[in-house]
Amino acid sequence: MSVQSHIEALTAKHAALEQELHLETRRPAPNDSVVADIKRRKLEIKDEINRITH
Repeated sequence: MSVQSHIEALTAKHAALEQELHLETRRPAPNDSVVADIKRRKLEIKDEINRITH
């Protein structure tokens, strides 16, 4: 897997998590632990993208 394709895959995962977070926070009673987990995973992906690109 090339670096560019790896970054694209991570970006796609980040976008999917953003959508999942959006859906969870729009629920009548969002689960705080689920929201926190999604945010943590998004941050891990963002950090990995930053490590690769810098």
